[in-house]
Order: sequence, then C-alpha cells, then structure tokens
Amino acid sequence: MASLGSKHNFDVAVVGGGFAGLCLAIGLIKHNIPVTVYESAHRFGEIGAGVSLGSSAQRAMIGIDPRIAQGFENVATYNDWDSMKDVYFTFRFGEGPDAGKEFAHLRHEGRSGGVHRAHFLDELIKLVPEGVAKFGKRVVDVQQLPDGKVNLRFKDGTEATHTCVVGSDGIHSKIREYILGEDDPAAQAVFTGKYCHRGLIPMDKAIEAIGEERAVNSQFYLGHDSHMLSLPINKGNIFNVVAFSSCKTWDHEKWVVPSETKDIHEDFKDFGEPVQTIINMMEHTDIWALFNHLPARTYVKSNATIIGDAAHATTPHQGSGAGMAIEDSYVLSELMGRVQEPRDIQKAFEAYEEIRKGRTLNLVETSRQAGMIWEMQDPGTAGEAEKIAANASERWKWIWDEDLESEIKRGLALMGKA
Repeated sequence: MASLGSKHNFDVAVVGGGFAGLCLAIGLIKHNIPVTVYESAHRFGEIGAGVSLGSSAQRAMIGIDPRIAQGFENVATYNDWDSMKDVYFTFRFGEGPDAGKEFAHLRHEGRSGGVHRAHFLDELIKLVPEGVAKFGKRVVDVQQLPDGKVNLRFKDGTEATHTCVVGSDGIHSKIREYILGEDDPAAQAVFTGKYCHRGLIPMDKAIEAIGEERAVNSQFYLGHDSHMLSLPINKGNIFNVVAFSSCKTWDHEKWVVPSETKDIHEDFKDFGEPVQTIINMMEHTDIWALFNHLPARTYVKSNATIIGDAAHATTPHQGSGAGMAIEDSYVLSELMGRVQEPRDIQKAFEAYEEIRKGRTLNLVETSRQAGMIWEMQDPGTAGEAEKIAANASERWKWIWDEDLESEIKRGLALMGKA
C-alpha cells in the first residue's frame, strides 16, 4: 500500500537484493515511492569477488544518490602507480616468446574502480531503511490480478500483492520467465562456451612472486583459448585473479563445480610467466561456467519489468554487467519518480525499455565477441596484437561515455512528462 506521506498512489515490489535491486530501491525511496525488496536468501549477499565499475556506472551512482558513490569510493581500489591511474588494463602476451610483455595500455579518463562485491553491497545496505527488505522470499509464481496489480507467491507459502514489480532477481529470474513465458527460448540462460577459475591472493604474496608493477595494477594476459585478468581490490590488500578458458558444452547440472589444481594447469599449459606463477598461488579454485541470456523480445509485461542480470545477463569479458545494472536502476528510478497514478506505470516501464533495451543487449553481444578476441578466436583480429590493441582502444568508449541524463529526458518525453 502507498504510504500516507507519499505523493505516489502506488507501491513497488523489487524482487532481488543485489546491486541493481538495492540501487533501484534507494532511488525509489529518494522519490518517496513505497518499495519492498524481496530477497530469496536469508541475508543480502553477492556471488563472486572483484568487479570493476567504470565512469558511466559511477555517474549513475551519483544520480541515484550521492551516498552510493561515496560508498563506492569507500571500498574502491584503483591502479596503485600514479603513472597507471588512468589505465583500465595493461594488455600483455600470455604465451609464446613474448609471454609477459605488454603490447597495449587501455586508458580510461574517468577511471574504473575495482571493488569486492560483498564490500560494495555492504555500503548499499547501509542506505536501505530497516523494514524495506524481506528475506527468505523466493518467488515461485507471479500473477496479474484483475485490477492490474501483481501477486507474488513465495516458496515459503506466503503471498504479497503490489501495484507493480521489478525483477532484479538475476540470471535465473522468475520475473523474466513470467514476462517472456517459460517456453520462450530467451527465458533461460544459455552456456557461452566459456568458464573461469577465480582466485583471491594476499597482495604482499603477489608482489613478492610477480613484482609490484604487475601485482598492484590491472593486467590482461591473452592467449589461445584462454586468458587471465588480474586487478587489485580491497584497498590494494587483495590480488584478484580470474582465469578464463573455453569448452564447447557444459555437462554439469551446477554452474559452479569443484576444481583440481591440475585443471587450471592444463588450461594454461602453454602460457609462460608470470601466469604460471600466478596459477601456482591460486588455491582451492572452483570452476564457474559462464552463461548469458539470448535477447529478450521485451522487458515489460503490463506492470512488470526487469533490470540488470534479469534483463540482460552477460559474460564478464568487458567488465560492465554490474555497471549496466546500476545504470538501469538510475534511469528507471527517475522515470518512476514522475509517475503519480498506477495507470502510468506501464508507460514508465515501456519508456525504460525503449531507451535501455538496445544498449544493454548490445553489451551482451559485444561481451561475447570480446571473449573470443581475448582468446584469439575472432577472425577479425586473428590474434594479432596491433589489431587487438586497436579494437580494445575503441571497445569501451560507448560503454563509458553514455549520456544518462539524455536517456532520462528521452524517457520522460516518451511518457509525456517532458
């Protein structure tokens, strides 16, 4: 129910309490819109370790609530060397006679910061008032009622009804399935042919093993059918490693499976130093299969929509999935802030889809392409360093340089609120 102090005659259910869901909730609260966040787990939590957030995502944080941006800065880590402050990643050969040698610096004027997912989530949680979130609420069914409201049924047997629902429930989204229909091929994620090993190593140990330059500044090591990236997180105290490889199919029921040391050594057997030394420091790594979504024909069904991974789950090969989710939250919260009556909610959702769908689906496709380039599988670059460097220098510009204020203005115009 809408609160007595609200100028908005509706309320919002946000399903999923990750970056996207919490950022959206904070934005809606700023506009005095009643919101309830339903989280399936018994507490907030993020899967994975390090994540990079670039300039557009950081501008979105400021737009939603400057306290989000401050929370990000509280936990963000940048390249340590002054000469590398504007470098997103240094690209190096991973294999062959030039193994370890750099061949390109990808520069980013706005700076990208690396954070531990759990640490940034903790900063977001601080901004969500007590009572907004409900835990242990896994959605099992969604129904639109005759009056247009949305009824959510949870695994624990309880139900809740809200004027509208926003699914930020990740790659396994039940809200996406409701919007598209469970028989739609795009309703479920598909394997991308890539998987990764993840590792967190104490920074002092990494510096001793591979030298300060490569440990405290972000690096890419490229090779055939595998590649590795590393970046400092946790205020420079942790050396975060993600080692990617390829396979045609994923035959395991689970997406994360235990790994033996020999597995990662086999994947990177043709790589030289410092990759071999880094691998030797990675203990007890699991294998994470990488899935993404096929393009959704729509993000909207009446008073329901999806954001973040629920809308456009992508591979991490451009490091921008989390940033796009925060952008979604900013744009949608601003559009919803101009809605006063329930009848206008679908207009806001459709405007959001119109301005965000193309950009976000493009991220999924270009990220898939990037994974092929980094592993010498792309015919256009053919594993040639100069071509890869040229491609990388242009690849992120459209991601980092987006004018989100113009997106919002266009959305408001579509709603008739300009």
